[in-house]
Amino acid sequence: MKVTSLETLSCDAGWRNYHFVKIVTDTGIVGWSEFDEGFGAPGVSAVIDRLAVRVIGKEVGEHERIFADLHCATRPAAGGVVALAMAAIENALLDAKAKGLGVPVYELLGGKIRDRIRVYWSHCATWRINHPTHYPPAITDLDGVVALGREVREKGFTALKTNIFEYDGDRKNARGHRPGFGVPFEPGLNVERRTLDNLVMHLEALREGAGPDVDILLDLNFNAKTEGYLKILRAIAHLDIFWVEIDIRNPEALGYIRRQSPHPISSCETLLGLREFLPYFREQAMDVAIVDVPWNGAWQSMKIAAAAEAHEVNVAPHNFYGHLCTMMNAHFAAAVPNLRILETDIDRIAWDHELFTSVPEFVDGHLVMPTTPGWGIEPDEEGLRAHPPKGPTGLLSYGRKQ
Repeated sequence: MKVTSLETLSCDAGWRNYHFVKIVTDTGIVGWSEFDEGFGAPGVSAVIDRLAVRVIGKEVGEHERIFADLHCATRPAAGGVVALAMAAIENALLDAKAKGLGVPVYELLGGKIRDRIRVYWSHCATWRINHPTHYPPAITDLDGVVALGREVREKGFTALKTNIFEYDGDRKNARGHRPGFGVPFEPGLNVERRTLDNLVMHLEALREGAGPDVDILLDLNFNAKTEGYLKILRAIAHLDIFWVEIDIRNPEALGYIRRQSPHPISSCETLLGLREFLPYFREQAMDVAIVDVPWNGAWQSMKIAAAAEAHEVNVAPHNFYGHLCTMMNAHFAAAVPNLRILETDIDRIAWDHELFTSVPEFVDGHLVMPTTPGWGIEPDEEGLRAHPPKGPTGLLSYGRKQ
C-alpha cells in the first residue's frame, strides 16, 4: 500500500484553527492526523507540503523508514516546526497502516492495556475566562469558578486542571495571567504577592465547588522563573494539588524546583524527540513527563515513554486540540504501560461536533476506547469546508494591542 497523495487541510476553530494531514493510498485507504500551528509554531503546513515529495510513492507500512529518511533530509535544521511536520506525517501513516490491517492504531503500538482511560477536565475556568465568546457561559468572578467546580463533579469527572488568574478587589473581573505568553508583557516573569493571593483564592474556589474528592491540577506554563515557581509552591503548600505543571527549558533548574516542591511536578509538554527528554530524565526533574503525541508522533512517543519507564517516571499526554488529536493521544494512552492520566478539553466550540465523523465518548470521568480501525474518528471534509480557516489565530494573536 503506497502513498499517492499528501495534503493539508484546515478549518475555523474559534480562537484558533484546526489543521489536518490527509494521506491517500493506491488502495483507496485514507490516513488522517491532526497537527497544530497555533501553539507558537506557525508554518508547519508549509513544511509538510515541502516534505510530501519524499513521502509520495513510499510504502505506508514503512513509517519508521520514512521518518528516518525525513530526519536525514532535514538534519541541519532538526527540531522545531520540522519535527512537528514529521510527526504529523508519521501519525497519518499510522492511521492508514492500521486501517489497511483492519485494526485500531493501539494494536500497532503493542496492543491495548486499558479499555478506559482516566481523564482530567483541562483548562477548567481558563477557556470560559479567556475566550468567553467561544466557551459559554462566561466566568467573570469567583462565584463562577465555584459553579464550574460543582459542574465538573456533577458531570462525573474526577479531576480538573486550571491556570493562573487575576481578580479585582471585589473578586470580580477575572482575567488570565500568562506573562510567559506576553499577556501581560513582563519578560522578567516575576511573581508578586498579588498574583500569589489571587491564585490561592482561585484554587480554593474550585475546591469549594468540586468538593474533596475531585483532584485539582495546576498548570503554571512558562509563567515564572525558578524564584517565582518556588514562591508559588510555597504559597499553595497547604492545598491538596494532584500536580503542578511547570514548563522550563533548563532540566537542572526544574530538578532543583522539584526537590523543594510539596506537590508532584509534571513537565516537558513542549519537548520534541527522545533526545530532548533524556536530560530531564537523567536529572529526575519531574514526577510525570508530559508527551505531546501530535508533536512527536505516536511511534516516537512510545520510545519516549519507554525511556521514562526506565527512569521510573510515568507519562501523561498533552492534549488541547481537536477531537482527532484526543483520539491520537488516547491510543498512545491505551497502549503505554506507564500512564498517569489523559488531558482533555470538555468545554468545546459550538461546531466541534460538525468537524469530525464522531466524538470521543466519556463515561464516569474516563474516555472509552473504540475498537474501529485507525484512530477511530476522522475529520468530516464537508464540515471543514463549512467552517473555512481564518487568521491570524492562536498564541500569535494574544496581546497584539499591548
